Parts: sequence; C-alpha cells; structure tokens
Amino acid sequence: MARLPTYFVSHGGGPWPWMREQTGPAYDKLAASLAAMRIEAGDAVRAVLVVTSHWEAPRFMLSSGAAPGMIYDYGGFPPHTYQVRYPAPGDPALAQRVAGLLEAAGHEAGLDAERGFDHGTFSMLYPVYPEARMPVVQLSLRQDLDPAAHIDAGRALAPLRDEGILIIGSGLSFHNLRQFGPAGRTASHAFDGWLQHVLLDLDPAAREQALLHWDEAPQARAAHPREEHLIPLMVALGAAGHEAAACVYHEDAFFGSLAVSSFQFGTPA
Repeated sequence: MARLPTYFVSHGGGPWPWMREQTGPAYDKLAASLAAMRIEAGDAVRAVLVVTSHWEAPRFMLSSGAAPGMIYDYGGFPPHTYQVRYPAPGDPALAQRVAGLLEAAGHEAGLDAERGFDHGTFSMLYPVYPEARMPVVQLSLRQDLDPAAHIDAGRALAPLRDEGILIIGSGLSFHNLRQFGPAGRTASHAFDGWLQHVLLDLDPAAREQALLHWDEAPQARAAHPREEHLIPLMVALGAAGHEAAACVYHEDAFFGSLAVSSFQFGTPA
C-alpha cells in the first residue's frame, strides 16, 4: 500500500462550504486546494484521522463512535448552518488503533464514543469528500498544547501512513479573531513568512527545533494569542518524519488582508 502524505490545513471560518451565497468566491482557492488533496492521496485512503484544533482534553482523545453526530461550535451564522449534516461514518477500530499507538509511545489516550464532528472537521472535509462516505476519526489536542508532546504523538502515528490512513492537522496558520481583517495584515504576513521559511527551507532537524520555539517567531503571539490552531501542525510534522514539505494553499489577502497557508508533508510513495 502507498505511503500517504500528511497535511496541515488552514480550515477557513465556520461552516463556509454551506455559505457560498454569503461569501461568494472568497473560499474558492481553499476549496480547490482541499479537493486537490483527494486527487493527490488517491485511492490508497481508507480512512481519515483529523487532528482537530476544536477539541482539547487532559489526555489525547479519539472519537470512537460508529456514527458521529454534529457539533455546531460556532455562533452568529445563518440558521441553515445549524442544520448541516456531514454523515460520514466513524471507525471504532481505527480509534482503538490510534489510542494503542499513542499509549505504546508513552502518551495517555482515551476513547469518546459520543464525540461528534466539529466544524474544523466537517467544513474542511466536505470539499475533499462531499459524499461523506470516507470513515473519519478525530484526535483531540492535549490541553497543555505542548509542541514537543504533539510532535512526538505524530511520530507515534507515522505507521498509519502505510495503512491507508490520511492524517490531517486541521487548524489555521493565523488565528487571532480580534484581528481577522485589516488589523491582522502585519502579523499574519510576518508569521506566514516565518512559517514558509521554516517548513520549506530548513532541514528536518532545524525545522523541528524552530517549531518547538514557534512563539519566538516574528509576530507569533499576535498571530496566535492562543496556539490551539497551530498545534495540529506539530502532529502532521511528527508523522512526516524527515520528509519534505510543500505549500499546497496560500493566500496573501484572505478576508482582504490576511496571509494564510496549508502544507503537505511527503508525497504518495
């Protein structure tokens, strides 16, 4: 079976795929990049593991239900977006497998059979698998948001790439909701430039060291006052090992002003 790449995806805002009338072409480039993931990964994918920035717990947790429900973890959107359904199946066996890999690497892990899909999962996956038939398991962040722990967790999950599991870290390369517009221009561009340099130009050891100290980057805390939307990157990077990164989505004027990016690690082998 082919070895799958891993991804860190800037997942956009709220239930955007169901708001095309309101947003117009604002998300067209993001939607195209997500659809391209399916083509790039090909037929080797048998399930998706989403590392979601919208779930934190004292230990790593896995959604383990066979038919996950929906979590509308957003506010102020049109009424119809609270009726959205993304009826992809879960994969209890995969959830067990992921928990086992994490525990074997020294990380506490648990299962949550009641956890539904949050918008960092269903909004991001809809352009990739709109028919919602691909099994999906969500992996939480550990609430201490420790970069080293999440990189190490990613390393533990690397064998899944040879088992048809597509690992996607779902977050945002810029996540300061108080500056989501012109006020965020300077910070988003400075931080994105640093991130592009670290992921695309540095050797694997140096890029890991840089990400361990991400908060020393230019405008780091202006870009991420709290880093939960960046930490999924650490898991994707850890699972990729020493494989090269590529920028697979970038905009310089998202919401008119912001620089945002998504990255792929490795290529199908």
